[in-house]
Amino acid sequence: MKTKSYTVIKTNYEGEITLKNYKEIEGYKVNPKNSFPYKGIAVESMFLIKPSFIEKIVKKKIKRKLEFYLNYLIELNDSDDDTSARKALDELTRYKEAIDYKYRKFLDDKYLNLLNKKISLLEREMKMKIVTKPSKKIPSFEFEEEKEETRHRRR
Repeated sequence: MKTKSYTVIKTNYEGEITLKNYKEIEGYKVNPKNSFPYKGIAVESMFLIKPSFIEKIVKKKIKRKLEFYLNYLIELNDSDDDTSARKALDELTRYKEAIDYKYRKFLDDKYLNLLNKKISLLEREMKMKIVTKPSKKIPSFEFEEEKEETRHRRR
């Protein structure tokens, strides 16, 4: 796999430090994960301003998380753990609310509607797994004939 490297070239730098108020600018803050050391600028956080680039980054992030939930649903299909399915359902509903809160201003309505349909489909599947699994907490009642024991005295 090729490693990509970028070089920042200082041209026309006069030694001035400029500060920008990022709270006033509409954008998306990203904290990149630097996995290997290299010579150059260490980036701790980036503030993305270009709307098309923000949309690509957010869609990629959402896609990864949905694939994670889909793989988790497949694993739940094989196992019999009811509590993990309930936790995953709670996590999925929390994620759906987070998407509406965080990413609504960066994504268009058509994509958000499609995303909500996908998440509701995953929620429905998880609910079906919870309902169809036999619960270990509820005992099954089976009635058996009780045999009466009588005591006999022998002489």
